[in-house]
Formats: sequence, structure tokens, C-alpha cells
Amino acid sequence: MNWLLPEHIADALPAEAARIESMRRRLLDLFRVHGYELVLPPLLEHLESLLTGSGQDLRLRTFKLVDQLSGRTLGVRADMTPQVARIDAHLLNRQGVTRLCYCDSVLHTLPAALGASREPIQLGAELYGHAGVAADREVIRLMAATLAAAEVSAACIDLGHVAVFRALAAAAGVDGELEATLLFLLQGKDLPGLADTCRCLDEPWRSALLVLPELYGGVDILARAGRELPPLPGIVTALATLQELQASLPDLPLSFDLADLRGYHYHNGVVFAAYCPGYSTAIARGGRYDGVGSVFGRARPATGFSLDLRELARLRASSPQPGAILAPCAVAGSTLAQAIAALRAGGAVVVELLPGENGSEGPACDRRLVEHDGQWLLANIDGDGSF
Repeated sequence: MNWLLPEHIADALPAEAARIESMRRRLLDLFRVHGYELVLPPLLEHLESLLTGSGQDLRLRTFKLVDQLSGRTLGVRADMTPQVARIDAHLLNRQGVTRLCYCDSVLHTLPAALGASREPIQLGAELYGHAGVAADREVIRLMAATLAAAEVSAACIDLGHVAVFRALAAAAGVDGELEATLLFLLQGKDLPGLADTCRCLDEPWRSALLVLPELYGGVDILARAGRELPPLPGIVTALATLQELQASLPDLPLSFDLADLRGYHYHNGVVFAAYCPGYSTAIARGGRYDGVGSVFGRARPATGFSLDLRELARLRASSPQPGAILAPCAVAGSTLAQAIAALRAGGAVVVELLPGENGSEGPACDRRLVEHDGQWLLANIDGDGSF
């Protein structure tokens, strides 16, 4: 049984690996033309660096080990975002806006969802140095463009703002264990549990917290929130930000969820999640997380998004893939060798058969090179041999 892998860890076999790699190249090229520079953080870091500003959730998902050189505790990254924030704050140390992107494996102690891999391939983009809503708008547009480039268009992009709950909790004097309980109930939209827990709170805070799970839907939700939530400064500003985003992104399928508080201890502004047909949870998530670089010496405004490239590639598993081409073994400099080189230069997969090889064990092939009147031409393998 030595060949068995740990639970929720899997190899990527040739067809899946090809989809992942093709998509990785396409999406990183998309980021590049939008001005996002690629960085490659290390797999291991000192634990305190990896968990900066991330809250308890990431701490529980991070594998830990002792460095045999220094004796310090190291972590295997469960999220690349803190690493990229460290690069921006400490290594690049630029004064203006910095756009960075990344794509590599992360490792989780437990799967994030039923059937999820514990080794996702995290792909994402982060924008540092701009606190305005224009930066959030750029990142949301890039997230939508990323899904479109992967041919997995978002059916819905949910927007929320953690400042709404923060303002209510502060006004109601909620913190500690009660705050954690309310977050759990709101995230699960557990209305009976929420009503029972809020009995100890005074009005109007109790009613405002009870209405939050109902503030989900189209643009009319923002108007309803303005009517039914108390006009605390944090709430007024948050709703204005969401309204501005809605007005400036008319071509995207936006909806709103003011009870979406995932990443509450990490994010401090707009949060967003993209959903697509055929996938039960969000395929991409992001939000604003200002000040994340403070522990590295520079508190910078920041917003970004990330997704699991493995899951994105699986959504495209049903798309037809072009077959490979079988070719006889070629002599260097021959017309056959030249024909093979030309096909490969154009991106075609050409399998040059070794003596005794029939090509049945390699990539799926639907064509072969055959000689006709001194020229090497393509013929369908399962056809009638016509050109």
C-alpha cells in the first residue's frame, strides 16, 4: 500500500495536468497584460510571517514543523497572500501602486470543503498602494476577466462589506465569544439561532443584526439596507462604496450579501465572491485587507482575489482537446523532420514513433503524417485515408 497517497491529496495525470498548465499560462499572461508582475514566494516560511493578520482559521489550516538549522517553527504555506504582502512591503518597498500575481501549490491540514483537495493550486492577483474604490473595481473586473478567459464565466458576483457588521457589533458592545457566535450564525444564515442569541442585545442593534441575513439579492438590497439599518458612519460609508461599485460595473452580474463575513478577521472593507454553474461554492474570492503589511514595516492599502486553479481546470474537463499527431521516426534533416518541426512550431503535439512503437499508450492521437507524392501530409487515423 506504499503507493497510496494521503487523504485529499492526488496526482494530476496527463490530461488534467495539461489543462492546468494551459490554463495557468493563459491566466498569468492575462495578469501580465494588465500590469500584474509575477512573484514566486517560497513553500516554507517562519510561522509568524505566514500567519500575519490572518486570524485563527489560517492558523488551524497550516502545517507546522521545526527547522533543523535554526530550531524555529516553520509553516508550509496555506495561503500565499501574506507572502505576497511581505514581498510588497519589505522587498520591493515601492512608494506607489504595485500590482503582483502568483500561482503555486499551497497545503492545508484539512480540506476546505467536502471533496476538496488539501493541495490547491492558488492563483491570484493583489493590488497594493491604493485605498480608493477604483482599486476594488479593477480587481473585481480582473477576477471576472480571469473566469471569462478560462471559459468559466461567472453567473453571479456577490459583493459585501465587513464594515456593516463591525459597526453594528461596536455599537452594540459585542465582542469576544458573542461576536464569534454571531459571525457563525450570520454566515450560516441561521435565523432561529440568531434570534435566540440576539435576545440579550438592545434595540435598534438587535433588529439590525436580525435583518442582515435577509439583505441578499439585487441592487434594491442596498436601498433596503439604507432604510432598515441604523445610519452609523461605518454603515453609511460601506453602502455608498457598494453603490459606487454597482454603478461602475453595469456589465457584470452583481448581487449583494451583507451577511457574507468569511475572512472577517482578515478583510476590512469590500469582499466579493464569484459563483458559476456546476460548482456548489464560490469559484473565486477576494476583498480589501488594508494594513496587512504593517508587521513587515509598511501598512499598505491592499485588495485582491484568488482561486484554486485545480478546481477551475476541472470545470473545463469536458471541453474537447485536440488530438496528437503520429509520425514515423525521422532522419535528421529529412523532409519528414522538417514537417514535424513545422507542426511543433505551430503548437501541434507530434509523437515521433520509436521502432516497434504503435502510439497506443501515449497521448490520444487522431491524425498521422503520411507521405504522398514526396510530401508529408496529415490524414485522419480513423478516416478513409483521404487528405
